[in-house]
Order: sequence, then structure tokens, then C-alpha cells
Amino acid sequence: MAAPDYVLIGNITADIAPGSRQLGGTVSYSAPTAAAFGLRVGVLTAAAEGEPLLADIAAGIEVIHKPASATTTFENIYTPQGRVQYIRAVAPPLTAGDVPPDWQSARLVHLGPIAVETDPALGDLFPQARVLLTLQGCLRQWGEDGRVHFRRWLDREALRHIDIVVFSEEDIVEAPQLEAEYASAVRHLVVTRAERGGSLYIDGVRQEYATPQVTLVHPTGAGDIFAAALLSALDRVGGDYAKACTVAAILAAGSVTRVGLSSVPNEAEVRAALAKVI
Repeated sequence: MAAPDYVLIGNITADIAPGSRQLGGTVSYSAPTAAAFGLRVGVLTAAAEGEPLLADIAAGIEVIHKPASATTTFENIYTPQGRVQYIRAVAPPLTAGDVPPDWQSARLVHLGPIAVETDPALGDLFPQARVLLTLQGCLRQWGEDGRVHFRRWLDREALRHIDIVVFSEEDIVEAPQLEAEYASAVRHLVVTRAERGGSLYIDGVRQEYATPQVTLVHPTGAGDIFAAALLSALDRVGGDYAKACTVAAILAAGSVTRVGLSSVPNEAEVRAALAKVI
């Protein structure tokens, strides 16, 4: 079996709120974004055996499901002081042994941990690929009560296998000095800054990119859409990171005007964004 063009490794989540249980997680937003670029997409994820939310992953995406006793489950509680996040259940880690040998010839690989389940060193399995890591899930820890807190993480040895790291400035608000540390640890770093655009570092040299100004409806998934669009666009723009960031920013901005998985861009939106830079 031929490898997918774009391989995503990360656990789906069940996001719970009063009266609802919805599909979430980096892979759930990134996979259909890559598919909208015309790429063949494969997802490796762990979730509860018989998990009904797996049926909500976009059609046409190949899913390898590692059965588990539970699906990673988050509960977000919004207070006047901001969001409080709890993790109520955790699926097991994804390991090198879970990756099909056929997939190791993929061109594009996106490591999308949501709760420290995907070791960035897995990038070493894909010698022919451009490998992107969305960092948010590496920066979480929780105690017995399940409340999620910031985890300071930077492993230069693991990052040797990563071509691109993407995170939001909000992910490191408790340790802003990490931005400079990551800029020196990886060749390509993108730090997103919501409506203020973001920063692209190449070999430690910083440049800024802008984002369209839109009316915010819901931001969930925007960072995952940005990352998948960035990685997917690079092939289409000759490896030009500034152009790829522009495409990703356009698509992520469009996503925040919609709610949930409907925020994922469609093929027409991808074509329109690419037309801005090609």
C-alpha cells in the first residue's frame, strides 16, 4: 500500500461541555485541512474501542485506530478569570511500533500531540519527509484532579528530527523566553499571534507575517488549521516559507469566523489563498 502524502500522528479528543461531546484534537482539524489541498491523508490515533467520534473524521481520510480503554477527554470551564481546562481521560501514547512501515516513506509528516502522547523523536522514522511539530500538546501536564497546567518542555535531541515547530504565543505565556530558545533549537519556527499575525524564524532570523482582519466567532482549531495549511502549502509554493505562512494565515483567519469542524477550509478557499501568493 502506498504511503499517504500527509501523515498525522496524534490522538483525537472528546471535548465535553454541558449537553455535548464533540470530536476535537489537532488531527481532527489538520487532517481535513491537508485533504483540502488535494493531499492523500493518513491519521494514526488512539481512542476507546468503539469510539463513535471516529466516524466524524472527514471522509476520505485513512485512519489507523489504536484501540484503547479510553479516549483522551477534555473539559473546558469558562470563568470570569478565563478558561480552566481539565483532562478527564487519557488514551495511550503512540509509539514507533504503531506506525505502519509503508507510511514511513510519506513526504509530509505532522506530529500533533494533544496530551504528551506523541514523542517528537518519531520524526526520525520519516527520513524522506518534511516533519512539522505542533507544540501545544508537549506543553501540558496535569495532576490527580485533572486540571491542566503549563509544562516547560524543550528537548534539543528530540528536535533534531523536526523541520518545523509551530506554537501560539499563548502556549508559552508562562515562559515567554522559550520563543528565543526554540528559535535557536530548530531551523524553522513559527509563533502565531492571532489577529497580529505572527513571527517566522529561519535559522534564528526573524521576520513577521500579517493575517487578514476578521470578526472572531470561535478560535478553536485555528492553530491546527494554520499548521496543516503551512505544511501543505510549502510544496505548492516551492518551499517559500513566507508565502506558505501567508496562505496559512488566510485560511486560519477564515476558520475563526465559523464554529467547530465547520471551520476547516474547503478546496475553493485553498485555491483562493494560494492564488494570493502564486
